[in-house]
Amino acid sequence: MTQTDAQGSEFDAPMTRRIVAFLREIGLAVRAGTVAAETALPGIDIDRGTLVVDESRMTYPGDLLHEAGHLAVTTPARRAAFHHDVGNAPSEEMAAIAWSYAAALHIGIAPQIVFHDGGYRGGSKAVLASFEVDLPPGVPILAWLGMTHGGRRSAPSGTTPFPHMTNWLCLRETLE
Repeated sequence: MTQTDAQGSEFDAPMTRRIVAFLREIGLAVRAGTVAAETALPGIDIDRGTLVVDESRMTYPGDLLHEAGHLAVTTPARRAAFHHDVGNAPSEEMAAIAWSYAAALHIGIAPQIVFHDGGYRGGSKAVLASFEVDLPPGVPILAWLGMTHGGRRSAPSGTTPFPHMTNWLCLRETLE
């Protein structure tokens, strides 16, 4: 991979390039490609653990962070095996939502780019509001995975709480 590729230059939109550069920096594989089939998020597919992005079909670049969140919050073996579908486990969905919120803040983009009006079955405002409490949904799962600490008041003393992430990828070999 060239340095140019690492920066996401194969994508036209600056927001897409910014997100792709972050995802590659943390170790997720992303490539430009054709996404012809209907997918959960338009223009985004997963090919054996690699995010495939068809920028011409992608509706919202922030959706990349959400889909990447699903890859990030599972074991390395499951991550590599995901193909087209990341499943529908509620706990993983909550963790992916919290992860994508933290990622948006980390790379300096407004969370509304991820939690846009066209997503989350019309509940994006409620999802954003959930991050105003001490321990938002999904954060305990991220903490259990060893990826962050608790909320502002519940983080262990001397640690930086969520939305700070100690690891961007789940390193556990099993989720049991």
